[in-house]
Amino acid sequence: MHVESIAQQHLDSALIDSRPFPAIRLRGLARGYVRDLNAPAIWAGVTTFVWYAVGLVPVQIAVTARFGLSAAEISSWMCIIWLTSAIASIALSLVYRQPIPITSTIPGLLFLGSLAGQFSYPELVGANLMAGVLIVVLGLLGVGGRILHWLPMPVAMGMLAGSVLGDVSNVVSATTQDVIVAGATVAGYAIGRLLQRPRIPPVGVAAMAGGLAVLLGQRANPVTISWELPSLVVPHIEHSTSAFLAVSLPLVVLSMGLGNVQGLGFLVAQGYRVPVNRITVVLGLSSVLNALLGGHTAIVSRNGMPILAGPAAGPAEGRYWAALISAALTLLIALAAAPVVVLLGMLPPSFIVTLAGLAILPSLQNALEKAFEAKLRFGAVVAFVVSTTSLSFLGIGAGFWALVAAMLASLLAEPAELFAYWRATDHVRAPRLDSCPVPIVTLEDTDVP
Repeated sequence: MHVESIAQQHLDSALIDSRPFPAIRLRGLARGYVRDLNAPAIWAGVTTFVWYAVGLVPVQIAVTARFGLSAAEISSWMCIIWLTSAIASIALSLVYRQPIPITSTIPGLLFLGSLAGQFSYPELVGANLMAGVLIVVLGLLGVGGRILHWLPMPVAMGMLAGSVLGDVSNVVSATTQDVIVAGATVAGYAIGRLLQRPRIPPVGVAAMAGGLAVLLGQRANPVTISWELPSLVVPHIEHSTSAFLAVSLPLVVLSMGLGNVQGLGFLVAQGYRVPVNRITVVLGLSSVLNALLGGHTAIVSRNGMPILAGPAAGPAEGRYWAALISAALTLLIALAAAPVVVLLGMLPPSFIVTLAGLAILPSLQNALEKAFEAKLRFGAVVAFVVSTTSLSFLGIGAGFWALVAAMLASLLAEPAELFAYWRATDHVRAPRLDSCPVPIVTLEDTDVP
């Protein structure tokens, strides 16, 4: 067949295969990588790293502080999630020559934070581990790209929006209680939004404005900051059915659903042939390693992907360099996990709460838009309302019951829309082989973006 011949041509010209590499081929490989390097990709990689540092790290610090962990345990958590993300991103981007950024799931972390008082830390670690194993299994079974066949995106987004609503609303209370620091942080965020510059993240402006207020107001607690190798602590792990149902399953949905559908969906839209199932397996393995050292599940970066894989990152065949650069820079965050944790005790709580809430605000907006932009709005509303409560039944938290209630509500009130959604997901297919504008290494006809 013609398609098979094209596939064979691509495989024959692939940069990585099972045969030994002669020295001349290694030199050609190196020259190919160097030839693909370009200035737009470099800038896109640096920009994404800055966004990670000012947009993700504050949220991670704020949420991990809720679990009552020691400085060593938080350092281990921070180190492992950034270390595995960087390694996975570099490996995938080099092998497939596509920008494939891997990070740890912020929606999943926020969801875990909302359960801090309902499950013990060992139970949450066990739930993260089970989620990672489940993601690996789903990837190996070839269903990595079809996770939302049974759980529609509007329902998942409604549950997420309700889970993080309290974190965002805390900005209001923090601002009224600490007008100087929290108010300056909010003002900086507003200025960042007014600038409307994609390369100047509003959270970065908020961090600088709030930090300046802390400095001028002498509100920082004196601490000694010194660099040392990050701690790696193996936490105690507990497994329970309730944690699996209430925590592991939603984490799988948030990691695979959001990352595969939105993150990899954007990559497919750029014309790349994306090996979804193999990326899913890597996500699962990264999640397992994260859990073994206290971290949470991995995800394909949804917010970083438009920067790294978009037209502004240069020619399509060289955009993987943007992911390589951003991943290499994030190793600095992994190595600086210990001093980052010390900063938590230095900064006033109002600053951290406000900055985290502002960083979460775009995620809340995006979740609400995805939940109510099209069909299945009633199910999304039910998921949103139930997830805002402190409901706990049979030892299972509100997140799981929000999904159950939403699916039942959709079956009763909007069955036609629900069945139409399921039928539509049955017909999702990867783009044609000959639409891929860049060299590829692996072809997976069964992958679904």
